[in-house]
Amino acid sequence: MTNESIHNDQATPDLSNHFLLAERENAPENHDTKGKGHKNKKKHKDKPKSKKKSHKKDKPQKSKPEDLERPVFHYISESEGSSKLSKKLYEKELARIQVELVKMQYWVKHTGTRIVILFEGRDAAGKGGTIKRITDPLNPRGCRVVALGTPSDHEKTQWYFQRYVAHLPSAGEIVCFDRSWYNRAGVEHVMGFCTEEQYQEFMHTCPEFERMLVRSGVILLKYWFSVSDEEQERRFQARTTDPARRWKLSPMDLESRDRWVEYSQAKDVMFAHTNIPEAPWFTVEADDKKRARLNCIQHILSKIPYVDMTPDPLELPPRRSAPKNYRRPPRNEQYFVPQVY
Repeated sequence: MTNESIHNDQATPDLSNHFLLAERENAPENHDTKGKGHKNKKKHKDKPKSKKKSHKKDKPQKSKPEDLERPVFHYISESEGSSKLSKKLYEKELARIQVELVKMQYWVKHTGTRIVILFEGRDAAGKGGTIKRITDPLNPRGCRVVALGTPSDHEKTQWYFQRYVAHLPSAGEIVCFDRSWYNRAGVEHVMGFCTEEQYQEFMHTCPEFERMLVRSGVILLKYWFSVSDEEQERRFQARTTDPARRWKLSPMDLESRDRWVEYSQAKDVMFAHTNIPEAPWFTVEADDKKRARLNCIQHILSKIPYVDMTPDPLELPPRRSAPKNYRRPPRNEQYFVPQVY
């Protein structure tokens, strides 16, 4: 597969917070692909070497995070024998980190923190699926998803960032942008929906706009979902035959399908101009949707300095019985949904 190149190593600082793609529960020899097993067997026979390593076990423990006992996931290329994450492990880990998301939201509400998370990337890269797993367990009163359509004629006359500013969070809110102001650096530029002057102005203004958000106290996280052209094509083909997902494939998607290189070049330039220390880009390798979701959510949790502020469980008092003089209205005077199932 030809995965997109990931530019600017500075876009992914704090590598200790990233999920690395291996299932911690599996021993290294069980994770090997064909052709590697014999090499590992030779290493196991070399007993003196293993004894020497045992003397150094205590040193690296200082830098290990508290959650090292949890399974860790990292990307393994197809040539190395990668396989899809098992459904059982995925559901187990998703349930665990969704509980952490709830804890984070309690902290966000209590402290009045404002969080903005941008999800950008190729069509069919898995942005929407990841957002859904983030928002599912959260209180919708404190977490919003913003997915703006084509700007109206009126909006086209406004300052470019104006329609996005209207959706920024208030104190105690989390806002997830399913595509964002970076439309101008991507689809608008590639498809010719903006002028060259407007494009250059965006590249100049965007870093300052984001620095202003960060200075005002907003936690801004930017994620780029990277998917190979082969995997994107497979997902497009799957959408054409699935009536429930066919709406996800638009004429614009088909047009962008033939402009892979142009979009790659636009992304490279966008990263070069907007990958700033105050708001770096984090690339999510998304050929495996399940791994991408877990990795992205865990990384979000690692970037929010939340503490567990979950309130104590409520104790339900005995339920009072209904007044004896209350009588329900006759069923034949009410409308009920038919019992189809």
